[in-house]
Amino acid sequence: MAAKRKRRESFGAVRKLPSGRYQASYTGPDGERHNAPQTFHAIEDARGWLARKRIEIEDGEWSPSGAKAIKAAKVGKTETFATYAEQWISTRTNRHGDHLRPRTASEYRRLVGGPLSTFSEVRLRGIGTEEVRAWYSALIAAGTKTQAARAYELLKSILSTAVQDGRIKSNPCQIRGAASASTGKKVVPPTAAELQVIVAKIAPQYKAAVIIAAWSGVRYGELTELRRKDIEILKADDTISTDVIALNIARAVAHVTGEGYIVGQTKSEAGVRTIVLPPHVNRIVEDHLREHVNPFPESLLFPAADGHSHLAQSSFYKHWNPARIAAKRPDLPWHGLRHYGATRAALAGATLKELQSRLGHSTVAAAMRYQHTAGRDEELARRMSDLA
Repeated sequence: MAAKRKRRESFGAVRKLPSGRYQASYTGPDGERHNAPQTFHAIEDARGWLARKRIEIEDGEWSPSGAKAIKAAKVGKTETFATYAEQWISTRTNRHGDHLRPRTASEYRRLVGGPLSTFSEVRLRGIGTEEVRAWYSALIAAGTKTQAARAYELLKSILSTAVQDGRIKSNPCQIRGAASASTGKKVVPPTAAELQVIVAKIAPQYKAAVIIAAWSGVRYGELTELRRKDIEILKADDTISTDVIALNIARAVAHVTGEGYIVGQTKSEAGVRTIVLPPHVNRIVEDHLREHVNPFPESLLFPAADGHSHLAQSSFYKHWNPARIAAKRPDLPWHGLRHYGATRAALAGATLKELQSRLGHSTVAAAMRYQHTAGRDEELARRMSDLA
């Protein structure tokens, strides 16, 4: 049976549905038609709801946001998590008003299609605290604590926006400490002796890559986007006793699935920086520039085998893995060299602010995580002895 035609009202309209219940609607000051969030058992109730809306308009208390919240709530009853998550990723902006970087967006989509796929076809309103707890518990039980933390943090952020949009009433992500859980595995930087073995064993064209990463702390994406024009060499003269080599870090490269290599900004604004290398590594860097880098300003310092493309981590690891195994450190990730550089700078007396600047961190707390200064007391004791 079709719904009966709308009844004429002094304000708005009421119609009787096939179910016998009544639906009320009105045209708001914004020119759009707004329906009541629920149907009514009696026509008097529908008219009463319209009367309240009319009073809100006349008293100036009506707001389009309130009306839109009702519409959003109705959408939230049918909209799936996967649909809303894709919209969230596509429109998300940071505190500077910029959209997500391609690598970040790609990682978020990976998490939505991977560990968060449990909720893909679930309606937003259907995700409750019990469902979130069960999902998170299963991930933890599988031994993927770090991945679980990242996925949980993303889920919480997406659903927080859903609350703001009126899609859901409250955020079901209420697990304390879930976003900061980790496997507890710590990166142990190489010792000086282990680093020496790695440098000796790795392919000649990558010796300088290891040295630069270890003594400057640059990220892999920053290192593999370095070009000849980014290397500044000041020769010794009356003002400086030794040659000075500085790295001007202004860009980074990232590989995005389906899009290839994308050159863009560094991880944060603090990532744009100049790093002076310790003089004892100058010769290795100068030899590399002379023997392995084309003499053009745009030439990559560490290109792929074709001589001009960016070096994929998977390709580089074919050389890195044998070298770290030779040093008896099969557990050492490339990122461990960044930790080595931070630790050496700290032992040399760098302040937290200087360490933060050298590593390109936005916060002091981030820089502190890279310090491994177990031998700091020994070094201080030696310096005290020197003073005596």
